[in-house]
Amino acid sequence: MAASSNNGSIADPGPLGLGAFALTTFVLSASNAQLLPPSAAPAFLGAALFYGGLAQLLAGMWEFRKNNTFGATAFSSYGAFWLSLASMVIMESLGIIDFGDARPAAVGTFLVAWTIFTFYMFLGSLRVNTAVMAVFITLLVTYILLDLAEFGLLTSVPGGYMGLVCAFCAWYASAAGVINSVAGREVLPVGSRAEAA
Repeated sequence: MAASSNNGSIADPGPLGLGAFALTTFVLSASNAQLLPPSAAPAFLGAALFYGGLAQLLAGMWEFRKNNTFGATAFSSYGAFWLSLASMVIMESLGIIDFGDARPAAVGTFLVAWTIFTFYMFLGSLRVNTAVMAVFITLLVTYILLDLAEFGLLTSVPGGYMGLVCAFCAWYASAAGVINSVAGREVLPVGSRAEAA
């Protein structure tokens, strides 16, 4: 491992944030797509707390250090999304929260709010690169499908399958960040566009 330089630069936190998002999204989406038995649904909680949540939040903080507004906002926010979703599920299971018949409205409103956020982050992703743009367009469609599922217009299956597509897009973008960095050249193309703000 090379010694750190004196110019205060840090490694790119993007691949960490994307990898954390991908893995957690994959596990939850497999459940939403009904590829796992219902009793396995809580399997995403550990990842949501520590990888999708904590690691992604840390990646967001490091993006602030790199003066990357888009990356800092995306990773910090989606890290907080996973932490809040996991907390809500845990508090429900412990009886601390009881939405009762209002659960679809409560969870649906939560998801709609994240859909709105994801929409303008998708617009921002148009100025990053094609790989990141693919993550955000598939995430936006995933949220829309899950919104419809919460309000009883669909099952969770379509949103689950789109979430799996989103996870693989994020894994690809993460892998490109790691492999291109260690290779010192572009091995996995990302479709470069303008630099993030």
